[in-house]
Amino acid sequence: MLTLSPSPESPSDPRRPHILVVLGAGGHTKQMLRLVDLLGTDFTYSYVIPDYDQVSAGKIRIPGPVYRIKQPREKKHGRTDGPLTVLAKMPFALWTAWRILRETRPDLVLGAGPSLQIPIALVARARGVPHIFIETASKIEFLSFTGRLVYHLRLADRFYVQWESLAAMYPRARYAGRLL
Repeated sequence: MLTLSPSPESPSDPRRPHILVVLGAGGHTKQMLRLVDLLGTDFTYSYVIPDYDQVSAGKIRIPGPVYRIKQPREKKHGRTDGPLTVLAKMPFALWTAWRILRETRPDLVLGAGPSLQIPIALVARARGVPHIFIETASKIEFLSFTGRLVYHLRLADRFYVQWESLAAMYPRARYAGRLL
């Protein structure tokens, strides 16, 4: 069972658990910020967004520091980075993720969707920080690439899907309903 209590060295308010929220861009951000709104102000938040995203930070309603990270797998002009490009970008993304988790000292990582979730999840696992992954609502018949990696590599302590059909296909996934 996952319990949420503040870590003793947390730089945030020691009375409120600290959640590091991994935003993506567009729909990922909308879903995660909806969840943050539902969780409310009983928690302290920090946010991670892609370095290119100029919109997501302005949509945050419950304040907290915002950190930027370069996505290891980017989609540009209808093309997605290939495996060699992703591998070349991963060490820098891991280093950035390590610095973010070292500085924020979260009690929990909460995220969905984009590839920047992978280095954050790997570092969270290495540091013993619980991680909850929520598959994006746009995935109805199969998991996203990031979702497949997080699920099969067991990088999340809890793995939620927003469609019952996915929960039936992936036994460790839990159906959570839809955030949108």
